[in-house]
Amino acid sequence: MKRSTKIISVVLLFFFIIAAVIIARTMIGNHFKKKFSKRPPPGIIVKVVEQKMFQNTVETFGTAVPAQIKSFNIEKYEILEPIKFNTKVKAGDIIAKLKNRNITTPFDGIIGKRNFSNDIDVSKSSIILNLEDTSVLFVDVDIPETFAPYVKKGQNVNIKFSGNALKNYSGTVESTASRIDTNKRSLPVRIKLDNPNNELLSGSLLEVSINYNERNSLSILDTSLIMEGDNVYVYKVDKENTVKKVPIEIGLRKKGIVEIKSGLEDGDTVVAEGLKKTRPNGKIKPIKYGSKPKASSWKKKGKPDKTEAKKSKFDWLKKLNPFKKSETEKK
Repeated sequence: MKRSTKIISVVLLFFFIIAAVIIARTMIGNHFKKKFSKRPPPGIIVKVVEQKMFQNTVETFGTAVPAQIKSFNIEKYEILEPIKFNTKVKAGDIIAKLKNRNITTPFDGIIGKRNFSNDIDVSKSSIILNLEDTSVLFVDVDIPETFAPYVKKGQNVNIKFSGNALKNYSGTVESTASRIDTNKRSLPVRIKLDNPNNELLSGSLLEVSINYNERNSLSILDTSLIMEGDNVYVYKVDKENTVKKVPIEIGLRKKGIVEIKSGLEDGDTVVAEGLKKTRPNGKIKPIKYGSKPKASSWKKKGKPDKTEAKKSKFDWLKKLNPFKKSETEKK
């Protein structure tokens, strides 16, 4: 009986120790899990949904034509004084003095010269003067018939010249044709461009952008979009900084900004950058888009003054100075 009692006691003690170890490990694991598993929410850049101006554009090319042009054919032997080419003249000025007559300008403009080709004999004895009024230029373009209903007289037009791509010129639709050109399947349109400083020369090839359907719409950055097949989503942030995945419908896109047709409202906050660190129904630490990062509190160590002596390895020994005699020994 005593032996069996001892065996049972040993077995119970063994199982008690194992149970105590398991319980202790579980309690310790839960303690450290609670302590270290709580990570702070990630800092995510967010931006408020706001309204911006959007417009559809029809792009094409055209050649600049002066508002007025007049040519004069002159025989070289009749010229009494040299003609000053590429100069501005006013209406009534004499541009060429000839033996039998003088040529005066009917309107303000610039005097130019047009040469004949070398294989024409008349170019040896004659010259052609061109008087062009380039203060106003016209550009004739062809608009595809699918866009014809959107082009109206007086619409704003943006114009660029390849020789100066950084500058934009403004123009307006002067007139439109009354019918579609059946050969080109397009609508002829004339655009008027003011050129008071004669920056653009007649004959220049210009890039024309006709704007239509101007409107104010909600907008977000294109970096906020989550593309999943044909569906588009964004991460919307609520007042408690919780993120929710919301489907939206987008429109035009220009220069990194996307038009929002539905799914968001003015004043909503969406994730602008850091989509990979964001999870649906998770919390974040919002950082406003464009805000400057806070300066670090760490300060750089200042450089030691030149007057300060460098510390030696044996400075501690000098302080002890075991070889220095006491005052009593000196006496």
